[in-house]
Amino acid sequence: MIRVWFNHWFSTSYGIIELMKEDAVEQIYVIGSNRQKDSVIQLVCDAWYEEPNIDGEAYINFCLEFCKEHHIDAFVPRRNMVEISKNIARFEQIGVKVMVDDYAVIRLLNDKAAAYHFFRNCEGMQIPPFFIANNVSQFEQAYRKLRAEYEQVCVKFVKDEGGMSFRKIAENVDRFRQLKIYQGSGISYEMLTEALGSATEFDDLMVMPYLDGNEISVDCLQTKKGLIAIPRNKGAARHERVEYRPEILQMTERIMKKIALKYPCNIQFKIKDDVPYLLEINTRMSGGLQMGCLAAHVNIPNIALGKLFGRDIDWTMDRTEKTVSYIERPRIVSP
Repeated sequence: MIRVWFNHWFSTSYGIIELMKEDAVEQIYVIGSNRQKDSVIQLVCDAWYEEPNIDGEAYINFCLEFCKEHHIDAFVPRRNMVEISKNIARFEQIGVKVMVDDYAVIRLLNDKAAAYHFFRNCEGMQIPPFFIANNVSQFEQAYRKLRAEYEQVCVKFVKDEGGMSFRKIAENVDRFRQLKIYQGSGISYEMLTEALGSATEFDDLMVMPYLDGNEISVDCLQTKKGLIAIPRNKGAARHERVEYRPEILQMTERIMKKIALKYPCNIQFKIKDDVPYLLEINTRMSGGLQMGCLAAHVNIPNIALGKLFGRDIDWTMDRTEKTVSYIERPRIVSP
C-alpha cells in the first residue's frame, strides 16, 4: 500500500485522485487535507483532515509532523508548493517522496516575469510584451505605451495562482449597462488606477496586451518512453477541444527540453491573430487534467506516482481529436 497525501487542493482534484487510485499493482490510500473542512474532495479520500491557517516555516513544520503521524509515503503538494520544494531534503530525510520539482525551477516558473525573460530568446517561442509596475505612475506609463500599439491591455500580479488577480482594462465604460451584465474580469481604467493609487507601492504587477483568442492548456508529463502532452483548446463554454496543433506541440517540446520538469505540469498558451503566445507554466497538475486524460486514454496522475517511486508504467495515447465536457453532480459532504 502507498499512502499519498494531497494538501489543500482545489475541488476538481477529485478527478485527479480518482485517476491516481487506478493502479494495477499497488493499493493507493489517499489522505486529503484542506482549510475548508467541508470540501467535496474528502469524498474520494480514504482519510480527511482540516488544515491549520498558518504559513511559512510553521506550515512546513506542520507538513513534516503530519507526514510522520500519518505514515505518508508520497506527498503531492499544492498549498505552499514553492516553500515545500525548497525543503524537499527535510521530507526525504523522514522517508517521504515529494511530487514537486527542484526549488530553483519551481521558483523561476512561479515568477511569471522571470519565466518570460527565461524563454524570451528560445527559438520558435512567442512571448507577449510586458512591463512590470510597482506603483500607479509606472502602471500609467506602461498602459500608455501598450495602448499605442494594442487594442486592449490587461494586468495581473506576478505572484498569482489561477488568474485570481487577472483583469481586462476597459475604456469608455457604460456604468449603467454594467449593472445589467456579468462584469467578469473586466475593470475600468479609472477604477484600476484609483485602486492602485491607494497604495504607495505594491508587489510586481504585470502589464501586457490582452490576448483575445482561446486559451490552449497543455497537460504534460515527461517519461522514459517520451513526453505526454495533451493540448485542450478552452473556449468560453464548458466543453473543450483536444486537438494536436503542430505549433503548440513544438513549443511545448521546446519548453520541456529547456527546463526538464520531472513531474506533471500544465503549460498555457493564448492565441492572438492565430499566433500562440506562451502565457504561463503551472508546476502542478491542472484542474482540467482529467478531461485531457479521458480524451487521450492516458492516466497522467498514476504514471507520475509510479515515476515518483522509480516504476515505469507503460502507456499509449489516443491522439484522435475530440471534444470533451463535464457535468456537475450534487454530493452530500456532511450531515
